[in-house]
Amino acid sequence: MEMSEVLGLILGGGQGSRLYPLTKERSKPAVPLAGKYRLIDIPMSNCLHAGIEKIAIMTQFNSASLHRHIWSTYNRDSFTPGWVQILAAEQTPQSRDWYQGTADAVRKQALELREAGTKYVLILAGDHLYRMDYRRFVQYHIDMEADITIAVQPVGRDMVSGLGILKLSSEGQVVSFTEKPSLDIVDDLKSGGNPEKPFMASMGIYVF
Repeated sequence: MEMSEVLGLILGGGQGSRLYPLTKERSKPAVPLAGKYRLIDIPMSNCLHAGIEKIAIMTQFNSASLHRHIWSTYNRDSFTPGWVQILAAEQTPQSRDWYQGTADAVRKQALELREAGTKYVLILAGDHLYRMDYRRFVQYHIDMEADITIAVQPVGRDMVSGLGILKLSSEGQVVSFTEKPSLDIVDDLKSGGNPEKPFMASMGIYVF
């Protein structure tokens, strides 16, 4: 799999009220981590280690600090293939609204995504802390000939009310998706074989 055929699209995050006051003057991906790093450096590092050459960051809320960090840290020279660019929320003649969520943000930047010229788009959250080999994830998507592939994490009943929960078929296909379900309906959303963590939570990582 040539990862040059993949566009890494990192979402800059919303207001980040749960991290306040750290997000009083910055977006969640710009929150400092381990001294000189920011949260967005995690998905950026994963992309670079996977060989993804084209990376776009979609920003909207309290984005000045994040913009400065991106431009000062990922300023590529003319000998390095690919690019890193910022897709800031904007008003257009077609829409006067700002991003209204992940799907809306992707839809409003559809032209920029097409002009990137890649075969696949890998959507990532800019405020998550994890390590992942995106090459295996994209290759799985290709092998399954799927329209879209979603990364999930098994979780227990105590966590489902704060997450997006997918119900999967025995073949691994998504049957339903419920955002932050109430506890009275979660038993119908079990998918995994682990009795302690029978629910599949979306990690906010998609490829199509």
